[in-house]
Amino acid sequence: MGVSELAVRWAAMLDGAVAPTLTRTQVEELLDGFTARLTAAVRGTEDMSVAREAAAALVAANYRDSLAVHRSVLVLCKDLVETVCPERDCVDYWPVRDRAIELAAEFAAEFTTGLRNVALAEQETTLSAALTAAREAEARRHLSEARFQAIFEGASVGIGTVDVTTGQVVDVNNAMAETLGVPAAAMPGRSVADILGPANIGDAFSLFQKLLSGEIDRFRFETEHTKPDGQHTVIDLSMTIVRDSEGRPRFLIGVTVDVTDRKQLADRLWYDAHHDSLTGLPNRLLFFDRLAAATGQVGVCYLDLDGFKEINDSRGHTAGDQVLCDVGRRLRLALPPNGVAARLGGDEFIVLVENCSGQEELDTVADGLLAALRDPFDVAGLSVRVGASIGTALVDTDATAIDELMHAVDTAMYRDKALRHGR
Repeated sequence: MGVSELAVRWAAMLDGAVAPTLTRTQVEELLDGFTARLTAAVRGTEDMSVAREAAAALVAANYRDSLAVHRSVLVLCKDLVETVCPERDCVDYWPVRDRAIELAAEFAAEFTTGLRNVALAEQETTLSAALTAAREAEARRHLSEARFQAIFEGASVGIGTVDVTTGQVVDVNNAMAETLGVPAAAMPGRSVADILGPANIGDAFSLFQKLLSGEIDRFRFETEHTKPDGQHTVIDLSMTIVRDSEGRPRFLIGVTVDVTDRKQLADRLWYDAHHDSLTGLPNRLLFFDRLAAATGQVGVCYLDLDGFKEINDSRGHTAGDQVLCDVGRRLRLALPPNGVAARLGGDEFIVLVENCSGQEELDTVADGLLAALRDPFDVAGLSVRVGASIGTALVDTDATAIDELMHAVDTAMYRDKALRHGR
């Protein structure tokens, strides 16, 4: 498959994801401008930032739903790899696949950022329009009241007004009622704290008090919200104080947006970008984030499978993938409560033991990991064995650089492999 064919394939995958600003031909032309550079990126000759450029271009073209990013990640992780390495026995297959996964992570991260920025811009625009209309109501009451009422009732985001002296709700639109799960008619005359309930008001209570007392003019935050029917959502809440021409507080205006879908998509994209797609273990990126955040003494076990290449060569890559999945599962079950296992790529795994008490504990963990891999693996009814070489290092994270630590465990692992082969 050539790069132009890849663009056509990608455009076909995006069919069904709403993007009314472009025709199918225009989508193909847009993607054709990126496929050659993406292909170069998985070969290691182009910067990974091209994935972020592609994601930003799709968001700008009005691709806003999870279907678009889901299908794009599939194209990057599968079709792009097959374009560069049509056969799995290609010598560059594993490096190409790892770079493709990294490309997909960059794409997903930029797509999430783009969605958030679009949502925030739309909310700011709505809030600005509402505030403008509210201020004009004081200067040109009759005309502005009609304009504000149209915005108020027809807005797709929740809007409500609050009496600045009593803290009680004056009016809300239907979108606000739907977001909070409370009938619009049941809210006027009640306090915001009473409507949201003690479980939902949380940190917002002190912010409301500061707003009513005049200490601040506005606030904005995301919060989890439980509706009266028990449904859990995430809402983006903004509150602003509206003043008259002389600066006296007149009322509060609040805007709510249900961002549950966007939050779930962001969480899913974060998970996909930080976990190995085959084994489900944390990937290299998440492991080094955890390692960088660790404090005090930590232990690291670096595992390299012995005999895995022979399984791939004799049984095929499908069997090899099954063995890697089983290895990941066994390592996860063998971990102590303070341990985390990750797949670095290929047949290399690494385990971080946080707050490690000493070499004795680290040796116990290493022995447990090796014991977990000792039993044979069942591959399509056939029993196969995989050994492992392991290197360990015990260090103080406050005094040791990460690259020094990795060099130490890498050296120890190869020393262990040499001893095993010598035996």
